[in-house]
Amino acid sequence: MRGRGAAAAGWTGLVVLPLLLAAATTPSRAATPGSLGLFEGSADIGPVARPGSARYDAEHGRYVIEGAGANMWLDRDELHVVWRRLRGDFLLRARARFVGEGGDPHRKMGWIVRTGLEPDAAYVDIAVHGDGLTALQFRRAPGGETEELRSPTHHPEVIQLSRRGGTYTMAVASPGGTFARQRIDDLELGDEVYVGLFVCSHDAAASQRAVFDNVRIVRPAPAGFVPYQDYIGSRLEILDLDTGDREIVHTSADSLQAPNWTPDGEALLYNRNGLLYRFDLAARTAARIDTGFATANNNDHVISFDGERLGISHHSAEHEGRSVLYTLPLTGGTPTQVTADGPSYLHGWSPDGRFLIYTAERDGDYDIYRIPVEGGEETRLTTTPGLDDGSEYSPDGQWIYFNSVRTGSMEIWRMRPDGSGAEQLTDDALQNWFPHVSPDGQQVVFLSYEPTVAPADHPFYEEVYLRLMPAGGGEPRVVAYVYGGQGAINVPSWSPDGRRLAFVSNTADP
Repeated sequence: MRGRGAAAAGWTGLVVLPLLLAAATTPSRAATPGSLGLFEGSADIGPVARPGSARYDAEHGRYVIEGAGANMWLDRDELHVVWRRLRGDFLLRARARFVGEGGDPHRKMGWIVRTGLEPDAAYVDIAVHGDGLTALQFRRAPGGETEELRSPTHHPEVIQLSRRGGTYTMAVASPGGTFARQRIDDLELGDEVYVGLFVCSHDAAASQRAVFDNVRIVRPAPAGFVPYQDYIGSRLEILDLDTGDREIVHTSADSLQAPNWTPDGEALLYNRNGLLYRFDLAARTAARIDTGFATANNNDHVISFDGERLGISHHSAEHEGRSVLYTLPLTGGTPTQVTADGPSYLHGWSPDGRFLIYTAERDGDYDIYRIPVEGGEETRLTTTPGLDDGSEYSPDGQWIYFNSVRTGSMEIWRMRPDGSGAEQLTDDALQNWFPHVSPDGQQVVFLSYEPTVAPADHPFYEEVYLRLMPAGGGEPRVVAYVYGGQGAINVPSWSPDGRRLAFVSNTADP
């Protein structure tokens, strides 16, 4: 049943703010100074009166596109676009906004997918207008009439356009909000298409400019992949909670999971193929941590509050492959067994260093348990039927945060360290997992799946949200839109200063 794999975005307004972090790049599309980053080219489409332009700022991960054009409607278009060719399924996401006020209220910018660069080409796009109107617009055949499906969300901050076969889905979100979606199911544009970011001024005599950042081109897991057997690539990302900017610091063609920050702020520790690695943030290099005989570790690992020790969950051959808890020095060494049996999945270390808390299956049910760090008798902290998981102490040791399916959906809860006084903190349509408390104890970040995911499941390769709320509960807000899920933030992932979060997103090679 339980699979285990081996702050304010604050980007509103119309003034361009300095963006601090680097762009999304992949090994096959690495940006170089003067390049267009993820894209192959830049072009005016149609007989525009004023040439457009595109600039990619690799240092800040920002695309600035300027375009003119009378319109994108009826049977032909005028616009400026940065483009690349793609085959198969994909997901395109970015933060987007116009630069400056004024201009025609029907000026447009967004993502576009076209059969070609001809003015009358078949296409589909997300068109965000100057007056806030947002629509999924499409032309089914070259020279055909443009159709549209309008979104109830105006002035979105995040725009996402995805393709699965002949289905194209627009997903847009206001700052901090979840996606509103519209889709067209029978649009055939061919396998290879041009995808890109565009601007149209809706005024032949004028140009308009838009800025795009946090740009992601994602190749999703193929249909029929087998969980915990088939994997796609990983991106180790850092989110700045003050600006909402995201930086990809490391990529891998296989599965990276569960990054947590070392207490000195110098490195991230993550799981890869059953082994643990330390990623040096200054050098941008990874080195394997010596875990001795424990070479089948899952993604449930925790660093002690004092930064001296590491707790791991290793699938021990002596216990028929069940996950058992061990501790060792953070720098590596021979593990010391803590739990007598499994399955036991580690999630928290008490601030005073005395206890580990974990999810364990005992007598057919999964509950949260506590055990002394040196081993001994375990104490059951939850007794309700159904899965209780993701336990973590608050920094002051006064609470244990966890997720539970006890009310029918997966929600975030907290309880006292002895298991008493349980309080439900979320109650919405999403499935909420893995609460992590900020270093100052004031906020909680957690992972949210769409309601289509079963409450007791936390699968790989889904569209998920990272959400933030006050530690005592309150309205959650989205701080990152992620293609990922299992392994994204299974472990404590706050930076020591409380300003950043580390997580994993996923993509096949684009």
